[in-house]
Amino acid sequence: MTIQLRDTPERYGLVTRILHWGMAIIFAWQFLGMIARVTLGRTPLVSTLVGTHSSVGALLFVLVVLRILWGLLNSLRRPAYQQGLLGFFAKVGHWTLYALMFIVPLLALVRAYGSGRGFQPFGIPLFSATGEQIAWLTAPANAVHGLLAWVLLALIGGHILMALVHRYIIRDGVAERMLSDVRQAA
Repeated sequence: MTIQLRDTPERYGLVTRILHWGMAIIFAWQFLGMIARVTLGRTPLVSTLVGTHSSVGALLFVLVVLRILWGLLNSLRRPAYQQGLLGFFAKVGHWTLYALMFIVPLLALVRAYGSGRGFQPFGIPLFSATGEQIAWLTAPANAVHGLLAWVLLALIGGHILMALVHRYIIRDGVAERMLSDVRQAA
């Protein structure tokens, strides 16, 4: 069996699937930490989960940019959306997911820059501490980063629900486009 790296009109390729499922795991980590913070307060477990939030968020931003670029490179090769209202909602939902996956970490990065504290995700210096806070850079993220993140989580929940509907109720093969080659061949 050959490994299909690029997307085709029938299914998503290996690179797209690795980005999709890898980011799904990372988003789960991010949201697990924030849900634990909201529900459990400040505990050692929550500190462990939330302590990686900024660095992992920066990683997600890089992966989102790569995913968008990869999607653009494969845009003419990807499986088409269904016709009709279901396809329209799927397209709008995916574009909204991509927009929020880009905007939410971007706001946090801009806030980190504007904070004047510097930022070193995973110990890699991204920008140095200046000690000067720039309010117009920190204000947007302070206002909507968390809110948009929760909206993103709700959309992810809808995405998962619709994948399950396609797989187990409609049974139209749409969900299988993102499953592995081995599973597809079985």
